[in-house]
Amino acid sequence: MALIIGIGGLEWARLCGFGPLAARLYALGIVAALALLVALEFHFPVFVLAAIFWIVAVPAWLWLGVNAGQRAVLAAVGFLVLVPPALAMVVFRPSEALLVLAVAWIADTAAYFAGRRWGRHKLAPSISPGKTWEGAAGGLVGAAAYAIILSLVLAGGTGAMTLVGAAALLVVASIAGDLFESAAKRQAGVKDSGTLLPGHGGMLDRIDSATATLPVAATMVLAARAALT
Repeated sequence: MALIIGIGGLEWARLCGFGPLAARLYALGIVAALALLVALEFHFPVFVLAAIFWIVAVPAWLWLGVNAGQRAVLAAVGFLVLVPPALAMVVFRPSEALLVLAVAWIADTAAYFAGRRWGRHKLAPSISPGKTWEGAAGGLVGAAAYAIILSLVLAGGTGAMTLVGAAALLVVASIAGDLFESAAKRQAGVKDSGTLLPGHGGMLDRIDSATATLPVAATMVLAARAALT
């Protein structure tokens, strides 16, 4: 996880206009922040703060617009973008991590096919012209179906609506993560966050949805664990 967010930190720093040396120092700061939080076992407040950022602050920020004049703020919030999801991967059990990541994967796939088939109304044309409201609705339906299947397999249908609600919230976070990274790239005037994966862009292009879904899910999972103990 340190390697992944270290690379992500380099790319985020470049989106914020940092030079080569400053970008490396920024990435080291990102990794050091993760190491410190793991060592101190300071988890839940970080996840809550990140969840509020993705569910409340980011939609408002996207509505107002992300621009190059905000690069200092973007650099600061880069720690919220990258450190909490890596911390969540450390805290989660492997099965929990896979179940959470599957929400984003399934929602993205369902959104893609629904958008191609029925997409008419642009979701955020100035940020990501390819996304539509119909695609977002398809993502929600796909995630809801996944949540219902999970409830049937894991708990005989008990708590299905709770899981559906949680999945819907994660889809909203996933969309916010995707759009926020797109907005950061747009203000920097680039198509991809990096060239790490030829034909697929950089690290941030691969983890944009997960940066939001993981800390939101971690908030819910840790709260549920606390309620059961």
